[in-house]
Amino acid sequence: MSNIWLPPITAKQVMTTDVLFVSPETPTRTVAKLLLQRGISAAPVVDAGSRVVGMVSEADLIGREIKGRASDRMWWLEMLAEGEDLAKDFLDYLNMNDQVARDVMVSPVITISEDTRIEEIAETLQLHHIKRVPVLRDGRMVGIVSRADLIRALSGFSKRPL
Repeated sequence: MSNIWLPPITAKQVMTTDVLFVSPETPTRTVAKLLLQRGISAAPVVDAGSRVVGMVSEADLIGREIKGRASDRMWWLEMLAEGEDLAKDFLDYLNMNDQVARDVMVSPVITISEDTRIEEIAETLQLHHIKRVPVLRDGRMVGIVSRADLIRALSGFSKRPL
């Protein structure tokens, strides 16, 4: 066993910096299209000052009361994004008004700093039952750490310089 000391791995080293984010006024149909295009399940909602004001996920888009009806996320996102024929109840829900991200987002959002250690990040995700957490510097979003980022770091495939 080696006695080499390595500094702790932090959010800055494992975070994704090419983050899809939306504004509070982004239409929910646009949010759905963007999530589908990027192959992700949620995006931070960021104001004009790059401050995180919410998080919008697939579950938020389909609505809490019809959440159980969507069994395959890609199926419902494709339908929502492309405007194809939908089940009448779902279509009625979508068309009841022109919703924007602000209307469906979860707020406030749990956030971390760039210096947060990955052990703390994992605890935060588990404690709050969330899948990703925005990373802030001086109150502004600079990245996001997802469960996949943590798995990459723990498996040795981190963005950490050797």
